[in-house]
Amino acid sequence: MIDYKEAWDYQATLFDQIVQLKLQNRNLPEDQQQPTPNYLITCQHPHVFTLGKSGSRDHLLVSNDELEKKNIGFYENNRGGDITYHGPGQLVVYPILDLENFFTDIHRYMRMLEESVILTLNDYGITAGRSAGQTGVWFDSENPAKARKIAAMGVKTSRWVSMHGLAFNIEASLDHFKMIVPCGIADKAVTSMHLETTQHLAFDDVKVILVGHLASLFNMTLDKK
Repeated sequence: MIDYKEAWDYQATLFDQIVQLKLQNRNLPEDQQQPTPNYLITCQHPHVFTLGKSGSRDHLLVSNDELEKKNIGFYENNRGGDITYHGPGQLVVYPILDLENFFTDIHRYMRMLEESVILTLNDYGITAGRSAGQTGVWFDSENPAKARKIAAMGVKTSRWVSMHGLAFNIEASLDHFKMIVPCGIADKAVTSMHLETTQHLAFDDVKVILVGHLASLFNMTLDKK
């Protein structure tokens, strides 16, 4: 569990270090260049709303006074996407990657983040998928009356280095999503693994499974720190 701004600052530090190393490497012979590191941060946040650079402040449906009264943070940040909620019971994953170590395709990158969630759900006997034209992982996306999102995505990339990432509802409180227009989509609901299964799920077990799928999809070797 980590404060959102603290995690954002930590991401930014790692992101900037990788970018600076890449810039330094450009001026060096190939045999003198240093390999760029890659990081995978997993965490939870206290209750907070975050608004991406392409989002609308109108999609926050409560006042600043109410946010303060309920002790909910709010940040406008530099990721893509609209407004979303983070809170306890939600697995947040921040890949800080030099994508040139893997592939240089942002569309593929986003689909692989989604795929890690889809595969994790499959391991629990839950079938989910994608929604045409919308990021994230969904149930019943073809039926607007029943469509619901279980994982949201929002990333920033510069010089092929990524930050921000995905938020996956395991046992998160869904009431907080009523205070926003989630991802700017007013006509579709939000769900969680707990709601879909009515089972108590061990958060750390789900995290380990999802990280394993990310490692496999990206052909990563994980060095735990």
